[in-house]
Amino acid sequence: MVGIARRARLARSRLYLVLEARPRGEDPSDLLDAALRGGVDVVQLRDKELAEDELVAASEPFRRACAAHGALFVLNDRPDLVQRCGADGVHVGQSDASVADARAIVGADRLVGLSVTTLAELAAAGTSADYLGVGAVFDTPTKPDAQASGLELVRVARDTVSVPWFAIGGIDLQNVALVLEAGAEGLAVVRAIRDAADPESAARTLRTLLG
Repeated sequence: MVGIARRARLARSRLYLVLEARPRGEDPSDLLDAALRGGVDVVQLRDKELAEDELVAASEPFRRACAAHGALFVLNDRPDLVQRCGADGVHVGQSDASVADARAIVGADRLVGLSVTTLAELAAAGTSADYLGVGAVFDTPTKPDAQASGLELVRVARDTVSVPWFAIGGIDLQNVALVLEAGAEGLAVVRAIRDAADPESAARTLRTLLG
């Protein structure tokens, strides 16, 4: 039943926030609460600099805030720590653990997400993952090595993907209309909420645009 509930929540999700452990060098609690009040559905903790015990400790405010707001909490790249962190699932990239390996570690009740950055990766993804992160759509300083795939990848995802998916990469209030026009029904953002003067308002604006 837990897995069914998580997947039902995922199916309703439209706005996905990715954050490091200490956004802007600060405790994340206030930012998390503001973003979640504004309508964020899924929060991913992505911090590749932390050792295992540090990551587990850093996950607590994420787990607590998501639980309080009925949102999903996902851990980046560490299926082996999902249970210790109390996360709802894990997100893996093309160079991380495979979806099958990640699912074997986290179990059938937890979610596994996958990044796809090219048309070939999108075609190969199938339905093995519970959801996809599609992009980077635009250039983004949060992943400087990522090559922007442009709106064509979003258009192909619109026409071919049958699991929930979120367009990601450099999306903000200035270009979000282009991404929605290309067919995105879900968005994943970092700076658009994290760096906003009013994160709650920024999240609410994005969530309203998504419907």
